[in-house]
Order: sequence, then structure tokens, then C-alpha cells
Amino acid sequence: MTVSTEPHPIPLAFGDLQGCRTQFQQLLAKAAVSSETPLWFAGDLINRGGESLATLRDIVALGKRAVPVLGNHDLHLLSVSAGIRKSKRGDTIDEILTAPDAADLLHWVRHLPVAHFEDGMLLVHAGVLPQWDVTRTLELADELQRALRAPTWKETLAGLYGNNPNRWTPRLKGIDRLRVTCSALTRLRFCGLDGAMDFSSNGALETAPRGVMPWFDVPSRKTTDVTVVFGHWAALGLLMRDNLIGLDSGCVWGEKLSAVRLAANPADRTLTQVECKGCRASAD
Repeated sequence: MTVSTEPHPIPLAFGDLQGCRTQFQQLLAKAAVSSETPLWFAGDLINRGGESLATLRDIVALGKRAVPVLGNHDLHLLSVSAGIRKSKRGDTIDEILTAPDAADLLHWVRHLPVAHFEDGMLLVHAGVLPQWDVTRTLELADELQRALRAPTWKETLAGLYGNNPNRWTPRLKGIDRLRVTCSALTRLRFCGLDGAMDFSSNGALETAPRGVMPWFDVPSRKTTDVTVVFGHWAALGLLMRDNLIGLDSGCVWGEKLSAVRLAANPADRTLTQVECKGCRASAD
């Protein structure tokens, strides 16, 4: 978790890059922002696109100007590097794992935040459980980040996979507590009114299983007082509401890469997009 209160230029937030470096460069040039503009990234910086290694190096080279959060594909890279999981068909992370600077790149990824809050904007990869306000979200994100940065990070990472427990309760402790946090912030799409997460569908809104809804439409959601910026949900596509910005517009699937200028006033926010034909390196 990172929190900043210092005034600075209005950030430009990008959807999931997933190794689509050429399109990222085109979009950054098209947005025509100053060299001082902070660049926010909604996770999934790498994997499935054809230039994962170069994309990662580009973002690392941005230094403090880059504000990325961890996505599920970024965590997958760490898991494969640690021997916890195997590469999947369609992955494009081998070039990172065999690069001469692999150790430095993996260390950088492992130390990314999983949530960032600044000037009324909450950046996460996937979603936020309806019971969590910003304070709770940042507290839980901090717990997870510290665990992933600790010497025992491999044991923690291995324990983060799985769909249960699928709902939040303050009584959760240890790896179960971390797993719920990780599932919500890096995997969530649908949940019930009680916040129980459902991972049986990753499709469009009309594919919602019976009794569940998009996490952001739960009536009791406690983050409606801020603007939540997220990615992860390519089938959802670009979504812009006054207090919600969904940025994964399916670049790696040949659709578009999107960036939004995160002005405080929704009327002042601007959208920039580029086409993404040919980004995907290989089929699943």
C-alpha cells in the first residue's frame, strides 16, 4: 500500500499492459502528457503480450514516476520464478525469467504495492470487497505487501492460491486473511450482497452467476465515497462512472489499450485509446 498527500500533476492511468509495449508507447505519445505526469498502472504489466521483458524494463526505468499495483499475472510471474507454479500455454514470461537482470526485475515486482490511494483515487488491480472502506483496504493491502516482501515470501505466495475462504470477516488470521485480501484485490469480479466472492465466471456482466453481481454494484459498498480505478476485467471493457474507472479494454485480446487522466472532477477526465491488433504473442 502507498499513500501520498503531496500535490503534483494529475496522473494518467493505464489499463492492463500485459506486455503490449508498442501499444503502450503509442498511447503515451498520443496522450501527450508532460514528463512530470505520474503514470499509474492497474496491474498485469506483463504476460500474454509479445514484449513482456521490454515492457517491464520500460516501467522500471520510469522510476518514481511510475505508480503500478500488482496484478494476478505479475503474481504468476513471481510464483513461476519461485517454483510454486508452472508456466501456462500462452505465457510470455520466460524471457523475463532468463534475462540477465531477472533477479533485479523480480525483486522490483515483488515490492510493488497492491493498492495505492491518493487525492481521492484508489488504485487496485481487480476490485474491493463491499465491506471494506479505504482505510480497511489500505490496512489489508499493507499486511499483504509486507508478507510478500519478507524473507518468507515464497511460503506466503504459495498459500495465496485457492478460492476459500471466499468472504471477509475480521476474525480471519494468518494465511486465510492474506488469501482473502489477495483474491479481492487481484482476482475479484463478481460477489454476492454479503461480499462472498464468486470466481466461476470471468465474462461480461450478463454472465454473472445467479445471486451475484459485479463487486462495484453491491449497494452497500463502502468505497463509493472515492473513485476506484481498476483493470483485470477485459470482458467488461472500459467503464467510466463518476466514482469508478475500469481500464482493461482488452489490449492483449486485440481490442484497445486505454488511459484516463484522473482529474478530480469527472467532467474533466479525458480518455485516450489506441488499437491493439497484433499485441498477443500466441493463443491459449
